[in-house]
Amino acid sequence: MTEITPQGVPDTVAVIGGGTMGAGIVQQFLMAGARVVLAEATPEAARAGRDRVEAGLDKARERGKIAAEPHLYLDRLSTVTDVADLPGGLGLVVEAVPEKPALKIAVLTAAENAVGEDTVLASNTSSLSVTELAAALKRPERFLGTHFFNPVPASKLVEIVTAPETDTAVLETVRGWVGALGKTEIVVRDSPGFATSRLGVMLGLEAIRMVEEGVASPADIDTAMELGYRHPMGPLKLTDLVGLDVRLAIAEHLATELGDRFTPPDLLRRKVADGRLGRKSGEGFHLWDEGDKA
Repeated sequence: MTEITPQGVPDTVAVIGGGTMGAGIVQQFLMAGARVVLAEATPEAARAGRDRVEAGLDKARERGKIAAEPHLYLDRLSTVTDVADLPGGLGLVVEAVPEKPALKIAVLTAAENAVGEDTVLASNTSSLSVTELAAALKRPERFLGTHFFNPVPASKLVEIVTAPETDTAVLETVRGWVGALGKTEIVVRDSPGFATSRLGVMLGLEAIRMVEEGVASPADIDTAMELGYRHPMGPLKLTDLVGLDVRLAIAEHLATELGDRFTPPDLLRRKVADGRLGRKSGEGFHLWDEGDKA
C-alpha cells in the first residue's frame, strides 16, 4: 500500500461543513497527507460531503494531480455528525458553514469546547468580521480567518485574515500550513470584505449593472475582462460560480458596512428571487450544462 504522510501540515485536521467549499478544503488536506475529520449535521449530509470529496479526488487522479489511488486518501477521511464528537489531537479546525454569523459562532464555540487548548481554529468566511467571531471564543488568540477560494484544489490563493487578538505565532504557523498546501497566502487585517471580496464583489456588481443597463451582453463583458485584463474568468462567470445568492448576501453585508456603493442591483435580486442562482441551478448570467452543476 502506498504510504501517504503529512507534508508540512497538521497530522489531523477537522473541517466543519461538507458543501462545495468544505469538501474542497477536505480534499486539499487529504492530498497534503493529513487525516481529516468532516463534521456535518446529519448522516445524509456527511455522506454527500464525502461523495463530493471522492469526486474531487477522482478528477485530481485523472489530471495527474495525485499519484496514489483516490481510495487511499479516502481511507484517511472520517465523519462525525456532532461537533462535540471531534477527536482530540487536532492541529487545526476549519469552519466552512454558510455565511450566517449566529451559525458560525455556534459552530466555532462548540468546536472550541470539544478540542484541545493548542488547536488552531479558523473560519472560511469570505466577508464576516473575524473580530466579531473571535469575541465569542475563550481563546481568541488561536483564531483567524482562512479564506479559501472556489474551486479549492485549483485555486492558488488563501486569504489569511487576522483579528486584533490573533497570536503572531499562530499566524506564522498557519502561513506555513498554507504554503505546504501548495498555495500562496496574503495576510489581511480584519475589515469588511477583506481584500478579495471587497474588490471582487465591486467588480461583479458593476458588471451586473452593465447588463441591467444594456451596455453589453454577459458573454461580452466577461470576454472583455478575460482578454483585455487577463482575468482567468470574467466577473459574471465568477458570480455564477460563487452563486448569485451568496454574492447577494455578501453585497448586502458590505452595503451595510461600507455604504451605498455596494448596494446590490435590482437585476441580481430578481435573479435570486427567481431561483437563477448560477452554476448550481443551471442558470445565472450564463446557462450551464447539467454536468457543470455543483
